[in-house]
Amino acid sequence: MSKAYKILTAGQWAGWQDRGVFTGAPIDIEDGYIHLSSADQVAETAAKHFAGLSDLVLAEVDLDALGDSVKWEPSRGGQLFPHVYGAIPLDAVTDARAIPED
Repeated sequence: MSKAYKILTAGQWAGWQDRGVFTGAPIDIEDGYIHLSSADQVAETAAKHFAGLSDLVLAEVDLDALGDSVKWEPSRGGQLFPHVYGAIPLDAVTDARAIPED
C-alpha cells in the first residue's frame, strides 16, 4: 500500500468524518487539488505551513484506493508531492492521530 499524509485542523478532520469525504482545505480548493505529503516530506510540511498552530490532525491516506486521481508533481524544491485531483473518501484513511504541539 502506498501511503501519504494530510495535515488538517481538528475541525477539518471532524468535517471529513461527518461528511464521509474530504474535498479540501481552503488552500487545496484554491490550488485545485488536495495537497498531501509523503512520509519523508510531512515533517517539513508541518514546519513550513503549520508552525505555531495547535489542534492539528495527521491523516494517513491509502493512495492505492484513490487510483488515477493521484498525481505526483514537482513542488517545494523540485520534490515530487502527491496531489489528489478530486475528493478523498473517509474509507481511504487508514489512520488519523492528533499531532503533538511540540
